[in-house]
Amino acid sequence: MTEFDLSTREGRWKHFGSVDPIQGTKPTTKAEMTDLQSTHKNFLFEIEEVGIKNLTYPVLIDQYQTAGTFSFSTSLNQDEKGINMSRILESVEAEYDNGIRLEYDALTQLLNRLKTNMKQHSAGVDVSGKWFFDRISPITHIKAIGSADVTYGLAIEGDTITRKELTLTAAVTTLCPCSKEISEYSAHNQRGIITVKALINAQATLPEDYKDILLDAMEANASSMLYPILKRPDEKRVTERAYENPRFVEDLIRLIAADLVELDWLDGFDIECRNEESIHQHDAFAKLKYRK
Repeated sequence: MTEFDLSTREGRWKHFGSVDPIQGTKPTTKAEMTDLQSTHKNFLFEIEEVGIKNLTYPVLIDQYQTAGTFSFSTSLNQDEKGINMSRILESVEAEYDNGIRLEYDALTQLLNRLKTNMKQHSAGVDVSGKWFFDRISPITHIKAIGSADVTYGLAIEGDTITRKELTLTAAVTTLCPCSKEISEYSAHNQRGIITVKALINAQATLPEDYKDILLDAMEANASSMLYPILKRPDEKRVTERAYENPRFVEDLIRLIAADLVELDWLDGFDIECRNEESIHQHDAFAKLKYRK
């Protein structure tokens, strides 16, 4: 059995099974290497979307830098074997400035760069992150940082935007109307999880506070919104407001829809409300879809 010098890193590596590199025969420079992805012949079908998922990259949502999880795709012509995936990251890096700015103009610019670099006619992106914002307690007016989950979806074909979406997920308080009605005192409440997928009109001018408008429709229609910091006067107000505004998931989803249907920059929306029930072993949920 070969003895290795365990006082050196190389010796320890070989002691644990590492071997020397072989003397290879294939090219080692890019210019000489075979590029299978760039093969051109009839590959039977055009592919609508091919790309990468679960890319984590710094993003900027308003004034906060956070982590974004990206999915990128482009089309693939019938006569091309595959895409050059490294160009996706090169396109992202070219748009990087202390983070990728999550606004539709910036994402459109990124997709146009990606489409050009990949020599394809369409490209798309979905990116999820944590949106942070100021949240003020209702009575003592103490500021703290609140958050909601946000996903931007965008697709372009040529110079046309073919998909423009914003999905928000936020937690609220819901108080059970039935419990309030039948009980001598008190009523049970639960945490409600609301998800709104807003289908944005590609030709419409978005208001600057479009995320706040959607979030307000979700939170204001609940029994109460949630707060990072509550002092005793705040807690009194929040619990009393919840008691004053009991909501089934069915109530909540319809009230949110009534607000969203008035927004002329939306083509439609999907809403889901899910209550994490406090007196049952199951959750309650409701879903609603609307297209103009």
